[in-house]
Amino acid sequence: MPTASPTPDRARTTASPAPDGAPEGPVVPSGGPVVASEGPVVGFDLDLTLIDSRPGIKAAFDVLAAETGVAIDSDLVVSRLGPPVEHEMAHWFDSDRAVAMADRYRELYPTHAIAPTPSLPGVADALAAVHAHRGRSIVVTAKAAWLAQLHVDHLGLDVDAIHGGAWQEGKTEAMLADGISVYVGDHVHDMAAARGAGATGVGVATGTSSPQELADAGAEVVLDTLEEFPGWLDEHLLATRLDALDAQLRELGSVLVAYSGGADSAFLLAAAVRALGADRVVAATAYSGSLPQAERGPAATYADSLGVRQLTPHTHEMERDGYRANNGDRCYFCKSELLDVLTPLAAEQGIAAVATGTNADDARAGFRPGIRAAAERGAATPLRDAGLTKAQVREASRRWGLPTWDKPAAACLSSRIAYGVEVTPHRLARVERAEAALRTALAEHGVGFENLRVRDLDDRARVELDAAVVGRLDATPSVRTAVVDAVRDAGFDDVEIDPRGFRSGAMNELLPDPERRRHASDSGPIAVESTRTGT
Repeated sequence: MPTASPTPDRARTTASPAPDGAPEGPVVPSGGPVVASEGPVVGFDLDLTLIDSRPGIKAAFDVLAAETGVAIDSDLVVSRLGPPVEHEMAHWFDSDRAVAMADRYRELYPTHAIAPTPSLPGVADALAAVHAHRGRSIVVTAKAAWLAQLHVDHLGLDVDAIHGGAWQEGKTEAMLADGISVYVGDHVHDMAAARGAGATGVGVATGTSSPQELADAGAEVVLDTLEEFPGWLDEHLLATRLDALDAQLRELGSVLVAYSGGADSAFLLAAAVRALGADRVVAATAYSGSLPQAERGPAATYADSLGVRQLTPHTHEMERDGYRANNGDRCYFCKSELLDVLTPLAAEQGIAAVATGTNADDARAGFRPGIRAAAERGAATPLRDAGLTKAQVREASRRWGLPTWDKPAAACLSSRIAYGVEVTPHRLARVERAEAALRTALAEHGVGFENLRVRDLDDRARVELDAAVVGRLDATPSVRTAVVDAVRDAGFDDVEIDPRGFRSGAMNELLPDPERRRHASDSGPIAVESTRTGT
């Protein structure tokens, strides 16, 4: 028996009857043990859900009929797929032979049933949708696991695990054991098993049960084919995560949002108002040299539009040696200052919790020492805890009509200064002037853009723009000259345009030991190489 699919090398197989010499018990991929999923764990039935096994099953039964001389109606057999094969054998053989015939059928299966069996429409995209949400896909089937594995291998299905020999209560137990939250199947018994496990049952009308039968059996939704599954999954996850966010905010009771005016904190502020009411929500926008003046007016206008009281305390990160030194852990000192100011402020206002706009993607990103600083100070992270990603925050913001739904990411000004170069008020102001001048120059020449950064590399400025804009500058020397002159006039002697274009966090790649940085939030400050880079 194969221990792992050669194409989807994540697949593992649970114990089930198998040929002599096949391993018993869980089989784990060579890449290592299966780890907990960051996203949804989705279970899929196999026959008539992922694959159209009817041609193969019919062929295997026809061979069995020829061997035994029993007139098995294979067309009738494939019209009632779902239960284990022993159930079907009982229709054609007496009880003394049924089990033996089921074993013989399984012996015939690899030779006669695998090659004729195609995948059903939309399968590849459905499995890819689960992985796009950082989830796991697990086949839970009545079919013997080793036979299911052969189908997975033959068709190259990108599944993470196979739980075979599971039927009715057995499927429920498998779902509970694997933490499955969504189960997709074509049979009424699939929906009953999902209901028993507390999973969302998704019926797919490609099998022997009708849409109405699936709905009556407990399906939350019935899809015509798996081609509809990616869109349904997107909607399902967004809805469930927004519900989780609302519940978390209600549990907090009242909240002070660390509100920078960016898309994430603006969305969190709106969600808090929806959950708690404006009178139990405070927006706190920290004023310091690292927050551009251009961000302050729009932030105030937005908070006012929600009916939220905005506080603008001053923070003094410049007084922290670690912040000014601008090593790789600079954000730790900046976030520490922010929370050390906001926490007592919340207490003074009678607010129960301070919350940041950290989302689920932020928590998975590489080097984020600021997240550690906030966690150490007890800041709530409702977006992250609800599992909301950057894309979901923006999509929900769009649906709610928030003006920030498509606002470009705007990190603080200190992130523009190369690591190892001291952060000073002069440098922050120079970067702010340069970016303002750059925006003006591009607008005057009719050049649209989404992302823009001016990096202070100590002895020169590096301009990062969207790749398409860089291409236009290369093709239009006069515009390129205007861009360079605008930045130079802001106070930089030398200016270069990054040919790679804008990449959020790209400068972090030049810090030492990327794998260690990925876990830096748990390991404390790290040193940086002498190469001067920014974030």
